[in-house]
Amino acid sequence: VAGDGEKDALPSCSLQVYTYTCDVGKRENVYTTAERVRKEVGEVSVLVNNAGVVSGHHLLECPDELIERTMMVNCHAHFWTTKAFLPKMLDMNHGHIVTVASSLGLFSTAGVEDYCASKFGAVGFHESLSHELKAAEKDGIKTTLVCPYLVDTGMFRGCRIRKEIEPFLPPLKPEYCVKQAMRAILTDQPMICTPRLMYMVTFMKSILPFEAVVCMYRFLGADKCMYPFIAQRKQATNNNEAKNGI
Repeated sequence: VAGDGEKDALPSCSLQVYTYTCDVGKRENVYTTAERVRKEVGEVSVLVNNAGVVSGHHLLECPDELIERTMMVNCHAHFWTTKAFLPKMLDMNHGHIVTVASSLGLFSTAGVEDYCASKFGAVGFHESLSHELKAAEKDGIKTTLVCPYLVDTGMFRGCRIRKEIEPFLPPLKPEYCVKQAMRAILTDQPMICTPRLMYMVTFMKSILPFEAVVCMYRFLGADKCMYPFIAQRKQATNNNEAKNGI
């Protein structure tokens, strides 16, 4: 504990970090890397599925390969990583599986069909897996679903909601999201949405008729919030093609 202006002292312990490069969209790559981890580090007791990509194109303008890539990385990879590490967790009845999804896995918006579909898939996978663990009475294996609002990482740079609403719903700082997620994991919280307003949006979407949801989206400026982001991506792509003489 710090006092008199001293900095907080970290515990004097030796930590070792291992890093591996793995294309999580390719199941054989995941299984091979998982085997390396087991041999070089040991069994994994906490699995955090966090990898995510976005194509940034309207559906009819999006190449099929990018749609497949989004689904493989954002959704299918969860199957491969879980199949790689869950068996040992089941044997020990100990572990924690964390799915970093998105608020767009609970409700959707226009222009990012592949991303929304992949995140809805990740949420569905996580919920079904959680029910399976409960049914098997594996109470030592915890699950946490993380659904943040727009995070200020540059992934969705240009995304805009209604300007009058923006001060109340600014992009979230990555550090804040990490802190909230870690708190949820350490307290075995099944689900965390940030900010808390996302719970209300999800609830309203569940009980209101579709046309009412459309009206709510239009009021918030959420109906076309991704359009500026997509336009920026398209412009950047065009500039790169012109630059490279394509």
